[in-house]
Amino acid sequence: MTTARAEEPKLVEHTVRTTLGPMAVTEAGEGPVLVMLHGGGPGAGAVANYHQNLPALTRRFRVVLPDQPGFGGSYRPTEADLDARSITEITVDALLQTLDGLGVDRFHLLGNSLGGAAALATALAAPGRVEKLVLMAPGGGWLPFGPTPTEGQKAMFRYYNGEGPTLRKMRDFIGVMTAEPKRWADTAQARYEASLDESHIAFYHRYNAAFAKRHGMDPLWQRVHEIEAPTLLLWGRDDRTITLDGAQLMLRRIRDVQLHVFGGCGHWVQVERQAEFERLVTDFLKEH
Repeated sequence: MTTARAEEPKLVEHTVRTTLGPMAVTEAGEGPVLVMLHGGGPGAGAVANYHQNLPALTRRFRVVLPDQPGFGGSYRPTEADLDARSITEITVDALLQTLDGLGVDRFHLLGNSLGGAAALATALAAPGRVEKLVLMAPGGGWLPFGPTPTEGQKAMFRYYNGEGPTLRKMRDFIGVMTAEPKRWADTAQARYEASLDESHIAFYHRYNAAFAKRHGMDPLWQRVHEIEAPTLLLWGRDDRTITLDGAQLMLRRIRDVQLHVFGGCGHWVQVERQAEFERLVTDFLKEH
């Protein structure tokens, strides 16, 4: 007996011009708009991080997948850009301009890790535009109770330093990001190849330097009580990058919030718990 595979959605690619630089965006599906922001690991990109979830989500939503500044096909912020503003502030500006260019006013917003910080900051900057918010281990909204940098943050810093990117380093990186790394061995080659783009490597060095100057992510946790959008938090219990203990602050302070924790899951909920992720997100966004 064979199981029917979900039909692959048709992907439409755009380049949207903003005052910061060009933004690469991929779209698929029809319905209410769901903007999905990827994390910030080496080789990350919107389609690369969420492609496995598109067959399910595009049945109900117009999914908008921007490559964030510095990643994929989008422009690379300069050192001067990163001195003037944090990567999160840059991304919020670029994202809102991009959505304006696409004619999108109100939207659901989902973000993981670095993209979770941008999602949080967007919900704070444009509360009238974000209908519902889904955060997967978001940077900035989390206040760690253990030592920092975390194991996952150290793995990201190591990747482009020393001898530079290698396939072994990518396998090690995935080993830290996920709770069961042997399941994702096939992912390593594709992520490694995507991480070799010279302009992305140069950006990553600038980004890491700026991160150190700013002593980490923007402290968005100080303002999470201002979030107006109903919020769903998704977290891997075994996340070694943005650890579960930091979720307690958001759970206490966000007015309309719920938390779902996945045992045996690390930092990549959308991959490690794909079916549950898709069901929880769909059900949450359908609720009135």
